[in-house]
Amino acid sequence: MRKLLLGVALFHAVASAQAPDLGARLREGGYVLYLRHTSTDFSQNDARMTSYEDCASQRNLTDKGRSEARALGENIKRLGIPIGQVLASPFCRTRETAQLAFGKSEVMNEVRGGPSQPADPGRYDGLRKLLATKPSPGSNNVISSHGNPFHAVAGPPYLAEGELAVIQPQGDSRFTVVGRIRLEDWQALK
Repeated sequence: MRKLLLGVALFHAVASAQAPDLGARLREGGYVLYLRHTSTDFSQNDARMTSYEDCASQRNLTDKGRSEARALGENIKRLGIPIGQVLASPFCRTRETAQLAFGKSEVMNEVRGGPSQPADPGRYDGLRKLLATKPSPGSNNVISSHGNPFHAVAGPPYLAEGELAVIQPQGDSRFTVVGRIRLEDWQALK
């Protein structure tokens, strides 16, 4: 039953991304914008990386992904959406996406699920807390991360590369997904 309710809620959330007032609501601030990094090269993987700084051994952004990140940032500016804190997973692709789109990022391991083991039920507690925390008045916080952590805390469907989920923080590790914006949706927002 919970999965069905999540599915219905996400259907409505996706539909609301097309709502004409979403741009206006984002200009008012008060949201957390969870962004899955933009397009990457799937012929690469992270299996041989020795550290987060070892970008050569990670799946990285493609030229298309870099262009997508820049375009996303340009649309944020065009719409006058105020951005406060920008947090990024320590992986090169998420940091680069944040830098290209927003010109800044603060690395925080919690946005990808924390240092716990994958089977740890508390692995995503830090991310839940960040999604539930209201940003400074008049601004929106950004989390540049991955598809799996968001899926783990918000349920299906997975975010596509470059897709952004608009989160309404409610405190106490509670939040609501109020919209999803795919890369191709930005031009329609006013």
